[in-house]
Amino acid sequence: MALFHCHMTVNLPPDMDPELKADFLAREREYSQKQQTSGKWPQIWRIAGEYANISILDVADADELHTILSGLPLFPYMDIKVTPLAKHPNDVK
Repeated sequence: MALFHCHMTVNLPPDMDPELKADFLAREREYSQKQQTSGKWPQIWRIAGEYANISILDVADADELHTILSGLPLFPYMDIKVTPLAKHPNDVK
């Protein structure tokens, strides 16, 4: 498995229809929680003061990461920066 650090910023249009926005947010929650319970998305952290998060995904490879990220309902409205992670030699775990 491979770990990836993903910084995701959501940029919804300010004039988005409230019902459409509510639908997107509900589908986003359901999809991301499914990935979390599967173990593929072990950590997600809100960035205080921003409509953004930092997430750690544990997937087979970059192709699986792309499949998961592009499956997010809010994907068209996101800026995502991905950093592959490697074990640090000083980590005691």
